[in-house]
Amino acid sequence: MIGYLLVQPELKIDWTKMPTYNTIMAVAAGVGLVLVVGFGRKLLRGEPMEHVEGWALAFGVLGAILTATGLHMTLTWPLAGQGFPFDNIIFGEPSLAFGVMLLAAALYLWKRWAPPPAAADRREVVARVAGPVSVFAFGMGLACFGIAAAGWTYTLFAAPPQEPISGAFADLPMLEATFISGLYVLVGVGAVLFPFALRARGGPAATVTGGAGWSPGWCSRCSGR
Repeated sequence: MIGYLLVQPELKIDWTKMPTYNTIMAVAAGVGLVLVVGFGRKLLRGEPMEHVEGWALAFGVLGAILTATGLHMTLTWPLAGQGFPFDNIIFGEPSLAFGVMLLAAALYLWKRWAPPPAAADRREVVARVAGPVSVFAFGMGLACFGIAAAGWTYTLFAAPPQEPISGAFADLPMLEATFISGLYVLVGVGAVLFPFALRARGGPAATVTGGAGWSPGWCSRCSGR
């Protein structure tokens, strides 16, 4: 995609001077959301969870990618020089927050996980351990609502006409703005309901949280944005 954009003389953005890595960020975030939902589903169903090293490795790999790229984007604002300062906040800060939480989950699963025999006891342990950090997830969910509202109001996600595929809809800026903002709303719903799903140890809150995380996760993996 970058190579295609570099040969377009009418494109005003100098991609050689603007570091962009939103593809790897989107794929890592999407896979992370899907894996979190998958882990929670296995937990609620009472499936065997004695060997969680694979989950810890997966969370660690994705968390490292999101933390590194999100931290760089948050602190250096690489997208500001070409007229996209808001993208540093929209993509960088949520990626950093999610990445750090994935790293924390990986560390806990690798070092401290000792599942009790009963599924109900296992849910109790996870609820007590994840309870404090769920407050941060709740706050980031509210932030996702704010990002979605800004995306709809100012069409922040509209692609330029020179961008392959999505650029074909440049004359309909609200189309992509609505799609991307909708993904942020779904992630926000899942994050806001996460503390309540922990307290209920499942139920409707957990079902909605899982659905809200699974859908944007797969969309992010497929779109690479």
